Amino acid sequence: MSHELIFIGGFLLFIVFILALDLGLFSKKEHVVSLKQAGIMSFIMVVLALSFYLLLILKGDYLHGIDSMQRLQEVITAHKHPISVIPENFEASLQLYKQNLGIEFLTGYVVEYALSVDNIFVIVLIFSAFAVPEKYYHRVLFWGILGAIIMRFIFIFVGAALINQFEWILYVFGAFLVFTGVKMFFSKEEDEKIDPENHPVVKFASRFFKIHPKYEGKNFFHKINGKKYVTPLFLVLLIVEFTDLIFAVDSIPAIFAVTKDAYIVFFSNIFAIMGLRSMFFLLVNIIHKFHYLKTGLAVLLTFIGVKMLGHGYLKAWGFTTEHSLIIIVGILALSIVASLVFPKKVVHKQST
Repeated sequence: MSHELIFIGGFLLFIVFILALDLGLFSKKEHVVSLKQAGIMSFIMVVLALSFYLLLILKGDYLHGIDSMQRLQEVITAHKHPISVIPENFEASLQLYKQNLGIEFLTGYVVEYALSVDNIFVIVLIFSAFAVPEKYYHRVLFWGILGAIIMRFIFIFVGAALINQFEWILYVFGAFLVFTGVKMFFSKEEDEKIDPENHPVVKFASRFFKIHPKYEGKNFFHKINGKKYVTPLFLVLLIVEFTDLIFAVDSIPAIFAVTKDAYIVFFSNIFAIMGLRSMFFLLVNIIHKFHYLKTGLAVLLTFIGVKMLGHGYLKAWGFTTEHSLIIIVGILALSIVASLVFPKKVVHKQST
């Protein structure tokens, strides 16, 4: 059995454990997730992500079974890591590799976690448009995350295979991210309104399912006279899955700009997604206060796209993953500070 298979098998077991823990903590009885619960779970997920970063720093060589200088050079070349081995010094070269692997994971995690905030904006709109009772938010997000993990796994490893086969596809990804970033920068709030009746997912689902007009508790399905209907809660779940699919088209290429190692892309992606639910409950009532965050995310996507387009020149200039991490954190911090220092003005409509 390969080292990669053992590593990812252990990681998937870890995911199952965390989801089971989450399900046990929050889903024995449907209720509104408190700010305290969300804070605790967010803290735990961040600590686990940082612990995984330390694991890569200490034992990252085990991922690809590196036991010699030759194997190390093969892995660096295969995954296009921006480092070079130190001649005749395997231990120092291996340490350099593990440090770079950890930084790539951490940078990818920060990028995905940041882009998840835009996902939260849309999920809030979805829940509001469909008038989802607040106590069912966690149920929808929990099952939505399961689907997201499966889709991300497929997307990431198919994407890695395409990049290895057709390196020019990186430039396509880069151009797409620049386009998406510019489009997001100039988008208006009116463009994000959701019409429950005319949403394409609702229209698609209505072709295959009988739709029940009202919520039936926490149930996704409801039987009437022996016929099975889907409830609005199931439609919301489908739309959340569809939304994640759309966001994955942006976020996964963005992390491939940080690392070409599909395993690191997957690990960083999943840690960020796992933290999405708890972050949602932390931000759901205050996310409107960070009105410059979407602008920051637009700049972030544009920066990553430009980085992908010019990665050859940047490498020659000595631009490293650490530099990317600093710029990414700087963009996010600046957008958050700007939102707090320059709050959005509330326009009060005058009554006639």
